[in-house]
Amino acid sequence: MKVLITGANGLLGQKLVKLILDKGGDDLIATARGANRLPYPESGYRFDQMDITDQAQVDEVIDKYSPDVVIHTAAMTNVDQCETEREDCWKQNVDAVDFLIRACERNASFLLHLSTDFIFDGEDGPYDEEAAPNPISYYGDSKLAAEKLLLESGIKYAIARTVLVYGIAHDMSRSNIVLWVKKSLEGGKAIKVVDDQWRSPTLAEDLAMGCYLITDKRAEGIFNISGKDLLTPYEMALKTAAYFDLDASTMERADASTFTQTAKRPPKTGLLIDKAVRELGYTPHSFEEGIGILVKQLS
Repeated sequence: MKVLITGANGLLGQKLVKLILDKGGDDLIATARGANRLPYPESGYRFDQMDITDQAQVDEVIDKYSPDVVIHTAAMTNVDQCETEREDCWKQNVDAVDFLIRACERNASFLLHLSTDFIFDGEDGPYDEEAAPNPISYYGDSKLAAEKLLLESGIKYAIARTVLVYGIAHDMSRSNIVLWVKKSLEGGKAIKVVDDQWRSPTLAEDLAMGCYLITDKRAEGIFNISGKDLLTPYEMALKTAAYFDLDASTMERADASTFTQTAKRPPKTGLLIDKAVRELGYTPHSFEEGIGILVKQLS
């Protein structure tokens, strides 16, 4: 199977490239807007630059390789930035999907698109795949608009919705709640952590495996691919402190109103993963197990 990944330099992109290389047997094409930052020798895959907001580039690269599967991980995911830079957000999160749909239709490619729990308002979480979306941020609006493009298209596709992805990029270019809490408590720093928002934190390796299972089975439709624990950030921080046996006395429970954020956040999302477990054989790690995987990578 010939697989093309967008956003290969990102956290999920890196994990997908490694997973597919480890599995073997697939012809892999990694793409990203900039130069190749992957730590793997290109003897095992091919790399091509592709700006997803440039339709000519998308057409050129997709037509060049005519992949069986496109896994679309590239997106603008900074929620506050999406709120203030709406034109760029729409270009990256909606227009780019339209370009990919057209290219995939022309090449009979299966398209797996990554979406988010932020398409929901957070008033009745956790959510299954049939729940009615109602975004409360521009980021959520853009991701829902992209989903609608796929629903209205004639191509074979799947949508993988996920939540609060955490993990370690090879160049340590992206932090996460585990590393932030560990570093803060080790330094005796006082921190405030939200305890009135609920999420199902998702280990990047688990999300990569969920994407692999969808594409390997060519499973069409919407799948929730997230962690299995429903936690507040404060509960995640407590679990992190306990894992590393750190003094949590400098950590303060806070509510969302304590922080000034441009975009609204849904109070309680989380995703129900029964469908992915049943139909794909998806088996995510617990949050504590995820911390252990991160520790091994750090060492």
